[in-house]
Amino acid sequence: VQLQASGGGLVQAGGSLRLSCEVSGRTSSSDTIGWFRQAPGKEREFVSATFRSTSVTVYADAVKGRFTISRDNAKNTVYLQMNSLKPEDTAVYYCARSVSVILSTLRFARAYDYWGQGTQVTVSS
Repeated sequence: VQLQASGGGLVQAGGSLRLSCEVSGRTSSSDTIGWFRQAPGKEREFVSATFRSTSVTVYADAVKGRFTISRDNAKNTVYLQMNSLKPEDTAVYYCARSVSVILSTLRFARAYDYWGQGTQVTVSS
């Protein structure tokens, strides 16, 4: 399984970016795809996930109402639309794959077995 994250960049506070995660290899639409981020000097933290082939989505409190996760199974791609960006959203964003069937596990990095390389998001004040 390979995941390729893209779409990061430099944006002013209040702006928007859309991240993409293209998934290839031995994967299926029933996989959960999640987004995590890691800022310098901080631990990797959960951002959002789209659960298996359902319409269930999960968000961290810090991004709820500003970020939207979606998936296009025909393109094997998961998107993270980020609006109203804040300087504290600055981080490297990673997408990852999980085969967990337990929704409550998706906020934890250990539930994911394959990770993309990350894309840098920088929000200036």
